[in-house]
Amino acid sequence: MLTIAQITDLHVTTEKDPLNQQRNEDRLRQVMKAIHELRPRPVAIVASGDLVDRGEREEYLELERVMADCEIPIFYAIGNHDSREGFLSVFSGPGAQTDANGFVQYAVDFGPMRLVVCDSLDGPNHGEYCEDRAAWLAATLDEAPDKPTAVVIHHPPIPSGIQWMDPDPASPWIGRLAGVLKGREQVQTIVCGHLHRAFNGVFAGHVLSSAPATSIQLTLDLSEVDMFVPDGREILVEEPPAFQLLMCQHGSITTHVCQAGEYTPAVTYNFPFRKLA
Repeated sequence: MLTIAQITDLHVTTEKDPLNQQRNEDRLRQVMKAIHELRPRPVAIVASGDLVDRGEREEYLELERVMADCEIPIFYAIGNHDSREGFLSVFSGPGAQTDANGFVQYAVDFGPMRLVVCDSLDGPNHGEYCEDRAAWLAATLDEAPDKPTAVVIHHPPIPSGIQWMDPDPASPWIGRLAGVLKGREQVQTIVCGHLHRAFNGVFAGHVLSSAPATSIQLTLDLSEVDMFVPDGREILVEEPPAFQLLMCQHGSITTHVCQAGEYTPAVTYNFPFRKLA
C-alpha cells in the first residue's frame, strides 16, 4: 500500500494580516501533525494551490518556515491566490518544477502510481488551462499510459452547487482540459482544491474529488445567489482543518477525507475476525 496526503488552500500569510497569519498557521500545523502520525506514513504530500494569500514573496518565505520541520517530501501546485514569480523565487527542486513554458507543471512517479501536477493559475478566481498547458498534459500522460495516475489541479472544472464559487461549465479551459483527459484510462482520479470543502463528482469520465482546506472551510449553502448583489450570507466557517489521503493498492487509487485533531476513541479492535462462510 502506498499513500500520498493532499493538503490545499493553506493561505499562509504574514504579519500584514495578523489574525489570518496565526489562525492559518495553527490550522496548517495541526494538519501536518496528523499527517506525520498516519501509519503507514505517506510517501509524499502534495499541496494543491492557494499556498499563500496574496502571492507575495514574503508569504512564500513564511510557508518555507512553517514547512521546515516536515519529514515528508512536499510537492507544490499553485492556485489563484498564488504568484508563479513569487513562488519560484523561494521554491525549487523536485517539488516545484516548471514545464518548457514556465508553468508549474510536472509529473512524479511513486512506484505503482503517478502524480501529474497541473497549473490552472490565471484570472481572478475560476481558473484557466491554455493550449500550451493542455499540450503538455497530453504529452505527459502519453508517457505512462498504463500506470495508475492521479491528476492534481487547483480549480475544480465541475460545479459544486455553491454558486458564487462555481465555474462556468462553458468556459473554454474546461472543454480543453476535458478533451485531454477523456478516454485516458490510466487517470483514476482528479484531485482539486479551491472550494475549501470536500465534494465529489465526475469529469471527462473520471472521478473528481475536491479536498477540504487546511485554512477555514467554505459554508455549504446551495441556495440561489445573485453574484452582483451582496446579501450578507455566511460564506466561510471555522469547521476543523482537514486533508485528503490518496491510497494506491492493487492497482487502484482511493481517496479518504481526514479531519485533523484529537478525538476520543469510541471502539477498539479487541475481538477476533471471523471469515464469512
